[in-house]
Amino acid sequence: MIKRVAFLILGLVFTGCNRPGSSGTPEEGEYTPDWESLAKHESSPEWFRDAKMGIYFHWGVYSVPAYSSEWYPRNMHIPGHDVYRHHLETYGHPSTFGYHDFVPMFRAEHFDAAEWADLFQKAGARFAGPVAEHHDGFAMWDSEATPWNVADMGPKKDITGLLAAELRMRGIKLITTFHHAKQLQRFDSIRTDDHEPYAWSHYPYSLDMPTSSDDPALRLLYGNIPEEQWLEEIWFAKLKEVIDQYQPDIIWFDYMLDKIPEAYRQKFAAYYLNEAERWGKEVVIVRKQEDLPIDFSVEDLEKSRKNKLETDPWMTDETISKGSWCYTNNLEIKSASDVLHVLIDVVSKNGVLLLNVSPKADGTIPDNQKKVLLEMGRWLERYGEAIFDTRPWYTFGEGPTIQPEGHFENHREFLKIKYSWKDIRYTVNGSDIYATLLGWPGAGAELNLKAFAADSLPGSVHISGVQLLGSQNEIDWALEESGLHLVMPDEAPDSLAVVIKIEAD
Repeated sequence: MIKRVAFLILGLVFTGCNRPGSSGTPEEGEYTPDWESLAKHESSPEWFRDAKMGIYFHWGVYSVPAYSSEWYPRNMHIPGHDVYRHHLETYGHPSTFGYHDFVPMFRAEHFDAAEWADLFQKAGARFAGPVAEHHDGFAMWDSEATPWNVADMGPKKDITGLLAAELRMRGIKLITTFHHAKQLQRFDSIRTDDHEPYAWSHYPYSLDMPTSSDDPALRLLYGNIPEEQWLEEIWFAKLKEVIDQYQPDIIWFDYMLDKIPEAYRQKFAAYYLNEAERWGKEVVIVRKQEDLPIDFSVEDLEKSRKNKLETDPWMTDETISKGSWCYTNNLEIKSASDVLHVLIDVVSKNGVLLLNVSPKADGTIPDNQKKVLLEMGRWLERYGEAIFDTRPWYTFGEGPTIQPEGHFENHREFLKIKYSWKDIRYTVNGSDIYATLLGWPGAGAELNLKAFAADSLPGSVHISGVQLLGSQNEIDWALEESGLHLVMPDEAPDSLAVVIKIEAD
């Protein structure tokens, strides 16, 4: 601790050092820190296109109060906010009980990396990992860049390292997500038509709260340091540590990456991609906004999804809950069918689902969340051939349910969507075509898959067989001009979703 605080004090004096390119030497390796060079990277390797689903988790110091959301550390400093009032009533004024005082209470005493990895594997995840750091400045790995990390404080164990080892033993790739672009205090304290005060800073600067402290360690947590120092010693240094120590297969960024100077974004990308070349690994960079060129990164949508088939793979980050991303005492959980239907819809449009779970501060994943994951996993174990390793067909699907336009701005409308058996999603694997019904139409129900209509198909198709996966009963079918006509058997093979496998020559 003394070593790191002393390093911080020195850094506050020499704030002009270590800017990207200051040595005049480009990054070593195939990639140089410029967009033209980085564009050579293949944004979506085959393993990523095959994976279809990953799991991550919002878990950290903000899980201790278990109130409102993972934005607790920001909102507890805003007088008049509900979280501020709750904090006053429960813990006292932020000047006497600051966010840093929650750190010793984040003990993760029941965290079991093997148990978590087993759960994620049973759920069907092909990649998994932590929110490496949220906006709050607390690192979920063993860090030398900051004393505010899980190895030195709170749990006093390397959460990322322990989980990464268990995941890789199971053949699951590692994702680490970074939300720390907002952690720097940017002193935009004046309200404008475009933003609220401190819109670009997670912690508001306030003279009567720890966010304005001159204590070197607190300044590091609350992001109250010069920007040039923060960029090199915090934003980039933390990314470099995780790359060097854990070799993640995916690095994912939350919003506000556009507030990071272009030179630093290029520096990060060149470093990561060059290291991956040395490891012999194909890696993926995911970003939420148009703040990295799409030719070497993957687009992510938050709590929303595409309403058409995309040529390039994309990702959506969704949470298992209906509210907060982190655990709260009143967290309402979605049904397994709702989460599974999102996965099926996303995959049909050439997307990948990144599903969030919300552990408690003690390191347990609540039973209601486990239940959803395991129900999904059982379905994927039986019918996963319609999901994993597939590719989109010429159309993503058909059915009456209409999705809203736009992305996160309409996330509440996306949450209201309820699919039915009339909503059908298509995928292909080789010559096999999969039609997944998002529900059961009933015994003896007659269906017509309009995507097979002669005037819709991009070319002729010869069907050699049709089967209802999971059912021993034969399914009556006929390919006609108007589509593929089907008659359902008497019993449903599954209540969550039904997969029809069409074998075509």
